[in-house]
Amino acid sequence: MACSSVARMKLRFFVYPSMPGGTDQTLRPFLWRAANLYPDTEIVSRTHQGIDRYTYADYDDRTAQLANALDEHGIVEGDRVATFCWNHHRHFETYFAVPTIGAQLHTINPLLPDEHIQYIVDNAEDQLIFVDPSLEPKLASAAADAPEFEGVDFVIMGDAEGEHLDATPYESFIDGQPTDYDWPVLDEDQPAGMCYTSGTTGNPKGVEYTHKMLWSHTMATLTPQGIPMDDDDVVMPVVPMFHVNAWGMPFTATAGGAKHVYPGPSPDPADIAGLIEDEGVTITAGVPTVWLGLMDYMEDHDVDLSTLDRVIVGGSAAPEAMIRWFDDHDVELLHAWGMTEMSPIGSVAHLKHDIAGADYDTQIDHRSKQGLMVPGLEFRVIDDDGEEVAWNGEDFGELWVRGPWVTTEYFMRPEATEEDFEDGWLKTGDVVTVDEEGYIKIVDREKDVIKSGGEWISSVELENAIMAHDDVAEAAVVGVPHEKWQERPVAFVVPGEGADEDALREGIMDMLREDYPKWWLPDSIEYIDEIPKTATGKFSKKDIRDEYSDQSLVEGSVPEEAAPESDD
Repeated sequence: MACSSVARMKLRFFVYPSMPGGTDQTLRPFLWRAANLYPDTEIVSRTHQGIDRYTYADYDDRTAQLANALDEHGIVEGDRVATFCWNHHRHFETYFAVPTIGAQLHTINPLLPDEHIQYIVDNAEDQLIFVDPSLEPKLASAAADAPEFEGVDFVIMGDAEGEHLDATPYESFIDGQPTDYDWPVLDEDQPAGMCYTSGTTGNPKGVEYTHKMLWSHTMATLTPQGIPMDDDDVVMPVVPMFHVNAWGMPFTATAGGAKHVYPGPSPDPADIAGLIEDEGVTITAGVPTVWLGLMDYMEDHDVDLSTLDRVIVGGSAAPEAMIRWFDDHDVELLHAWGMTEMSPIGSVAHLKHDIAGADYDTQIDHRSKQGLMVPGLEFRVIDDDGEEVAWNGEDFGELWVRGPWVTTEYFMRPEATEEDFEDGWLKTGDVVTVDEEGYIKIVDREKDVIKSGGEWISSVELENAIMAHDDVAEAAVVGVPHEKWQERPVAFVVPGEGADEDALREGIMDMLREDYPKWWLPDSIEYIDEIPKTATGKFSKKDIRDEYSDQSLVEGSVPEEAAPESDD
């Protein structure tokens, strides 16, 4: 720890072997660059014990120690090593140690139900699972008397033994191991990562990422048209590391030599605000509900966002009001879209140079969309007749995507592969329009678009419009079966504190009437305490439909003026 940066560079310098054929599209060079060029740049982590910080040089040492420990444990090339963890430095150590010894890192979503966890551990054939202390009871519950966990070993992330599992403390696991490692030359098509979709029906579907896929994804996101990160950035992924590798941010930040900040277990808005202030965060990312929480927190607390340049939003669309709110605080809110099957980034809502010079409302209109496809990917939009849809901003179709970091199959699920892929194209299930400039706008998921009287209503667009009301905290819109019109929209709203519910209901309807045809208007506005969330923080419309909505909400309630066929 006392040696100089120059000394560290001399100690760490070596000629990295090239891949056969002269290629080297693997993850290891990203860490090599960070450890050699930025040995003193910090990695900061909020843990159960407090703030932990060290440097890329220290991280490089500990990654080598973990690699040696995995060897000693018996992990060999092709084995799958899983994590059941929040965002912190130890979890980050597995990101490079596991793939670069030739094993495969499988990040498990701890918010999934036990039966799904049992299924994916069995399906992936995990050999070893790293688990956080706070998540140990959850994993123990899933593992109890479950044959799917036979032969699986556990390491608990910290320096204490497990209370519910026979688990080795992480610090004991790596203690005494050498701080150098003879990293193997790996084929770029070697599987490096694995993540399962958090589907709402059926078992989750496994997606494998090769080194080449993760390398390509990282290089694309480093471009100005992606989500670039430089050596003067401080990057804090709030999006979970168990969710598609935190959108690839740990790899991108390392490749760029940026400082990492990890918010740790279950960060609340106060934790997020404190880390932004204390660590000088410049780039952060998460689903809209995270930023709605921060916005609400800042109503009663003075938070300094002066270092923050950019907030990345994905998972679901950010309301236009949220984009304007961050603009008012001199922070760019940048829309990104992707999928587990895409490693995951697909499009980013950067402004073309001519649009950047347009009026503010025009800019907001484009920034509210899912944006432009990043370099390296191709897309098409296909209608119900199998024909490509024109880029006119009006016609709908399903978005199909292909490219070097887009998978072409699900792990051991040929029937799902046959359903979701065609001739190398991923059929995303997202219904979109594309404007003349090529900006993609997600109208809805195929399963969530509301089909009323032969016409389509975008639940996403209605939700964003409703959440633009000052007295609305959250809103979700679902289609409810209707005897005559097939489906009708019903809005489920979480009112803001102190809101007059009767006045709010009328205010929402008045606001919607200004911008939408009569037949788009919700037949009912129902108040609930909280919008149910999926395991990745998105609004769970399936849970809303199951728990709250029934036909009585719309039976006999559609005025003739709201009927689709009556609107001119």
